[in-house]
Amino acid sequence: MSTRPRTQIFLASTLYGAATLAAALDADCFAPADRRLLLLSNNATTPETSASLDTMPGFDRLRGRFGRVLSWNETISPFHPGGWSPRADDVPLWERHLRLLWGLGDDHIELVVESIQVNPALALAQLFPDAPIDVYADGLMSYGPTRNKLDPLIGTRINRLLHLDLVPGLTPLLLTEFDVTAQTVPTDAFTKVLAELGDASGEVAVPEGGALLLGQYLSALGILTPEEEEELHVRMVRGAAERGHREIVFKPHPSAPARWSRMLEREAEKMEIALTVLDTPVLAEVLYQRMRPALVVGCFSTALLTAATFFGLPTARTGTGLLLERLTPYQNSNRVPVTIVDALVPDLGDRSERPRAFATPDSIEGLVTAVGYAMQHQIYPQLRPAAERYLAAHLDQVTWRYFKRRRLTALALPGAIPSQLSFLPRNPTVRKVARRARAVQRRLKKRAAFG
Repeated sequence: MSTRPRTQIFLASTLYGAATLAAALDADCFAPADRRLLLLSNNATTPETSASLDTMPGFDRLRGRFGRVLSWNETISPFHPGGWSPRADDVPLWERHLRLLWGLGDDHIELVVESIQVNPALALAQLFPDAPIDVYADGLMSYGPTRNKLDPLIGTRINRLLHLDLVPGLTPLLLTEFDVTAQTVPTDAFTKVLAELGDASGEVAVPEGGALLLGQYLSALGILTPEEEEELHVRMVRGAAERGHREIVFKPHPSAPARWSRMLEREAEKMEIALTVLDTPVLAEVLYQRMRPALVVGCFSTALLTAATFFGLPTARTGTGLLLERLTPYQNSNRVPVTIVDALVPDLGDRSERPRAFATPDSIEGLVTAVGYAMQHQIYPQLRPAAERYLAAHLDQVTWRYFKRRRLTALALPGAIPSQLSFLPRNPTVRKVARRARAVQRRLKKRAAFG
């Protein structure tokens, strides 16, 4: 039996993710280790101008669970964490460098990372090619498919997916192509960590019982224009006011421009509403404990589900319909989070709306499976029968918003063509004409490619 010391390296890029790790440690989700290192990565577009995770209110309460705190940005400077990965020939050299730099010696390394499909998690996994990997999820994306096809040399090293139970009854799809076991981080352990963060966050001046609006920086992702995102936030204010809320707190995204809050302030002044714009980088979940909001409004933020599931708070969404139309390509990794929020959270503009018949935590699995297969059919071919059953039984004027006819057609799934024309695929003459048309298309493409 090996007597090499065991070192666990935990990679985190957000306070929410670090809190998830702290909760998992408190719940004994990890085997004992000789050392535990927290590796911080600032993935902002311009890390130099955004606050580092270890400077955020409450981080000191999490630090004690780790022996040392390291910076990935400093380690690979001047490269950006999201854009750098080692060349294959350089991996042995980099591993020796990191073992010296971080004082790892010949320790047995175990990695705990988020978002394994992309850098920096993917780069770290490549740099320690013998290390077993646990993946933790700090949001709704864990319920969707793996966004990129993972190298089996990485995927087969993954033991578990640790995730918060944001949608009780729904099993994450992420990494199931490698038979990775999903394990929930106990909710009570997570809420205890949030209470610690709340105690350490100092005084945050917010009105108790008001409406809390959650801003997202969707224009940075190219999903909405800045003007459309401004209008989305204004609709949040108007919708909350129409529901009778006169005290409103707006929590902007940390990277959002200040001009958005000024526009909201003008709108609130016009409507004679008391608006508080938070300029402190505090988790929404800390605000839930501080102000016990009467309503939480957002677009498709994970915090909408933590509000409803962990704190029992009323929630409302707005803008999800537009996002379902705008997300491109269909495989966009935000699609499943938007779908879940759209299906489970009532619309802000419709006070009479009740959860749809299919939209309960127990029954939403069929919808997520069908969307996940349509997104990544090559990675999850085994999901096709379940997707076909769901679409054949549930595709109607309500559920069509989650699918695209072109996508269903490309995959030959139910709903690809109107039901009154369903005889066409079985018609031999039609099939013959279609084959000829495809052959002509291929010839034309070849001619164009060769000039």
